[in-house]
Amino acid sequence: MNERSDRPDDSADIVNPENLPAQDEPVEQAGAARSDIAAASAPRPDDSDPPADDHARETSSATEQLAPAFDIDARLTEIERQVNLLVNITPLNAAEAWADFERSDFGTAPTLRLRPLDFDPDLAQRDLYDLEIENVDDPALHTLFRAKRDEIARQITALEDRDTSRFLYGSLQLYGTVAPPLAAAAAELLETIPPQAPSTQTVTAGAFADAARAEFERYRAVYPEFPVRVEVRDDISELMVSFGRLLIPETAAFRADRVEPLLHHEVGTHVVTYQNGARQPLTLLTIGLPGYDETQEGLAVLAEYLTGGLDPRRLRVLAARVVAVGKMLDGADFLDIFESLRADHRIPTRTAWSIAIRVVVGGGSVKDAIYLRGITRILDAIAEGRSLDVLLIGKLALDHIPLVQDLLDREVLHEPWVRPRWLDVPGAHERLERLRAGATVTDLYEGDVAA
Repeated sequence: MNERSDRPDDSADIVNPENLPAQDEPVEQAGAARSDIAAASAPRPDDSDPPADDHARETSSATEQLAPAFDIDARLTEIERQVNLLVNITPLNAAEAWADFERSDFGTAPTLRLRPLDFDPDLAQRDLYDLEIENVDDPALHTLFRAKRDEIARQITALEDRDTSRFLYGSLQLYGTVAPPLAAAAAELLETIPPQAPSTQTVTAGAFADAARAEFERYRAVYPEFPVRVEVRDDISELMVSFGRLLIPETAAFRADRVEPLLHHEVGTHVVTYQNGARQPLTLLTIGLPGYDETQEGLAVLAEYLTGGLDPRRLRVLAARVVAVGKMLDGADFLDIFESLRADHRIPTRTAWSIAIRVVVGGGSVKDAIYLRGITRILDAIAEGRSLDVLLIGKLALDHIPLVQDLLDREVLHEPWVRPRWLDVPGAHERLERLRAGATVTDLYEGDVAA
């Protein structure tokens, strides 16, 4: 990712996230479609059902009764938007740090610079604990709100601890450690899949942004109110989605054969679930219920697999991230991790750099282990015959399905607005059927690819 591109000439779709409203303008629901991740049909009303107008009044009354709870939900969402953990642990100077590292013949560890916090941690913590969550009577919402308040408090503390040894402990609290079964799965992937030659065909950030806009437009063709939010930025080092906006590093170069899978991952999963969550009365579904990241990333990796884009290089990267986190937890520094990835696992130099800086940033981050752990848990759920349809209504974890299903059954929440395109691409249904028979992450390996 060392090619530099200019900002695209067509800047009409480039949006500054800080200038956007805190949440989307309310829109009329354009119709809900169930996914076929696990087929389910809605019950048909029988003669004993109340008339439609009575039913509507009952639903409206139930929603009005929860109005105080939704006020707390909105405030929790606002505080997390202000905290913005993802952007605040993304290096500002990754391109310059790589150039310096390369000039040192890979012998001097990089110095990564993070942006100053633009909020007062003390005030944010005070705002959190001023919320009267104890007065929320609805059991499902009360449980979710308490857990979310705890998670945001941990995020704030972690950000205060950036670039200290304490940051690692905050990261562990947020994302968990590398358990032996996960470490074993990562090792098996790296042993099973032969090292791949680096790809020689890449596209610039500008070209990727054009492809991303085209993908947004495919959704707009079906859902006309689906917003197009793409930004090429010079202050981030990784492709990411932040509050429904696709952020592209200006200095990035992307493998040409990874463009479509990345779009299904970022737009088809992260943006789609954000937009679906934005049309729910529970706005936490836009920023994520507590601990949602693992399931969300697992679902995004599933999208790559179902569309035929989870190739050997990508699987090796997911496994190498787990190995790198494990080495960091064992006390390895940046250079040790970088050299181990190259020498022991034959990870290409630039990829090893990217993996290593993601693991050491801020003082030690374990977040990258959630990708492999997330897809592993998704595969287990599919093999168990569990319906994953509910995961499309917003950003939530597998563990939240019972609580969210309860809210759906009581019509506090409603079915998703947008259906991901990755469910319907050629071959997706057949791959999904194979997963229902049971599969491990190693089974996702479908053979080598050409350089």
